[in-house]
Amino acid sequence: MAKIRFRLSDIFLLTLILTLCLSTKTYSQNEKVKSEILKTGELIRAAFSKGDLEAIKSFHHPDVIKALGYKNLQTGREAVIDGLRGTLEGYTLDFVENKVESILIQGDIAIEQTLFSIKGTPKKGGEGFIFSGRTMVTYIKYKKSPTGWATIREIIQQATN
Repeated sequence: MAKIRFRLSDIFLLTLILTLCLSTKTYSQNEKVKSEILKTGELIRAAFSKGDLEAIKSFHHPDVIKALGYKNLQTGREAVIDGLRGTLEGYTLDFVENKVESILIQGDIAIEQTLFSIKGTPKKGGEGFIFSGRTMVTYIKYKKSPTGWATIREIIQQATN
């Protein structure tokens, strides 16, 4: 039986190659998930612009919790949709800014932090508004969502300056 000898440099080189191969796979998986999350956000914003409550609903997990303000906590998808219904009946909402600051991906969970501005235009005349802030949205894998990702938690921080 022949003996196989490895030099320390051979072992180091092999370890380096394996590490690079594994990290490349993780990187490409994370880029795929990042692309899916960005697409999910794009579709949610389009649904808001159209006032499409059913589409908005499809991107929210049934157990979603949203902190829309200090005293405005909505628990459950139906509460979120009920809260939106009146707003969307009276206003057209358009995202005029959406700057993703970061996306953290851990398995079947993705956390997106974004600066945003929403322009509200009254449907029956009157004064419009622009609401700006930062949001942190937690997405989870959810088979019933059109993209396979759904909002499970969201916190909105209103801009103060």
